[in-house]
Amino acid sequence: MTDLKTIAHYFLAESFNTGNLAPADELVAANFTNHDPSTPPLPAGPAGYKQLITTYRTAYPDIRMTLDDLMIEGDKVVGRWTAHGTNTGPLMGMPPTGKQATVTGISILTITNGQVTEQRTNWDALGMLQQLGVIPTPGQ
Repeated sequence: MTDLKTIAHYFLAESFNTGNLAPADELVAANFTNHDPSTPPLPAGPAGYKQLITTYRTAYPDIRMTLDDLMIEGDKVVGRWTAHGTNTGPLMGMPPTGKQATVTGISILTITNGQVTEQRTNWDALGMLQQLGVIPTPGQ
């Protein structure tokens, strides 16, 4: 699979929605790195990406991610996305809350020779924690 749009759709939405990790072995480079200030460091390569998906699908088994915008220039793909789910599993040491959350984010992928080599993501982690009631919203 070398179509950048198809690779980005799998990487930013389909894998989260379905939990299908098999394509990661083909689509994620052995030297893949994830840059996300809201996520603990991950192992390199497909193992790290699979750990990322498993972490969020464990915390939000009903997670639904949609790609709101997708832009491609050269080897860079920028995806603006929205994720929604119910927190029924633990998340990075936080016990489940049973509450729903909707978050938005932007991910920039570098795709080389049909594989994602790097992901840089910024998303509304603060908003998620406020929606889950883990931290107060301003004015509370």
